[in-house]
Amino acid sequence: MEIGIDSFAARFSENAGTAISDKDAMAQLLERIEHADHSDLDIFGIGEHHRKGFLDSAPTLILAAAAARTKRIRLTSAVTVLSAIDPVRAFQNFATLDLISNGRAEMVVGRGSFTDAFPLFGYSLHDYDALFTEKLDLLLKIRENEFVTWSGKFRPALKNQPVYPRPLQDPFPIWLGVGGTPESFVRAGMLGLPLMVAIIGGETHRFRPLIDLYREAGLKAGHSPEKLKVGLHSLGYVAKTMEEAIDGFYPGYAASMTNIGKERGWPPMTKERFFDQMGPKGALLVGSVEEVAEKVLRHANALGGISRLTFQMDSAALTHDKLMESIELIGTRLKPLIG
Repeated sequence: MEIGIDSFAARFSENAGTAISDKDAMAQLLERIEHADHSDLDIFGIGEHHRKGFLDSAPTLILAAAAARTKRIRLTSAVTVLSAIDPVRAFQNFATLDLISNGRAEMVVGRGSFTDAFPLFGYSLHDYDALFTEKLDLLLKIRENEFVTWSGKFRPALKNQPVYPRPLQDPFPIWLGVGGTPESFVRAGMLGLPLMVAIIGGETHRFRPLIDLYREAGLKAGHSPEKLKVGLHSLGYVAKTMEEAIDGFYPGYAASMTNIGKERGWPPMTKERFFDQMGPKGALLVGSVEEVAEKVLRHANALGGISRLTFQMDSAALTHDKLMESIELIGTRLKPLIG
């Protein structure tokens, strides 16, 4: 099992009155990626958001800067909001990143959890699914062919048009990031794409029927079981003790989930709801090394096996020092228990 970190370059600390400058926040993020590389983690992902409080609107630039400071860790998006970007440009950006990183780049493509990119780049939410379907089709054609002939509804057609540069890896790794829509799981299976499942709440084992749909669709389409990888993107935080983990994680997590909930219609985060998520079947991966490792293995078994796990810690507004310590614990102590 590959183990890594996903970051949204989030500035939730602004809500706690502990904000630092954007310049310093970016410098700290790059330091964390470098530290993850030194701590033997396998993957570091950068999300994509287009709103106040996040610094990840241009994730490939952050990943390229990280590539120059790292040696072995794989660098990926988490996720690329494909619906709102031209697939040609997205492929060129990540192919360039692949060359810079000596073959360590990947993409996780999806529709994103926020919709800010749609009006920003002139797209209608009425075309939410159609945009993604069409752009994913073009992206995969570009991956497979140096010269591309293609036509669709949302961008000009291509007629035997070459797309450069080509990435070092062939085929270039493209994962499909999904939430809880059955159609997305089936689509990933039919295309034979590895699946990255974002589980940020509820009980993790309840995603098993959806993952089974993915595997069944993939096998029916003729893809080998080895090709049908499943990754898990989870909110979490590893500390030296469970008490330290809860004390560090809960205040910022509760504040950020409550704020996000105001626009999504969620109830405020309470200690009771938090501890429900901390239970044996709950989605949160918060605790000591041994406690989180046990929970990860339980989740992996409940889902029929997973190939990758990434921790997303931004939402808890943890300090840079706490994030650095957690990255080291995950890489040097937790990974050997579950990898």
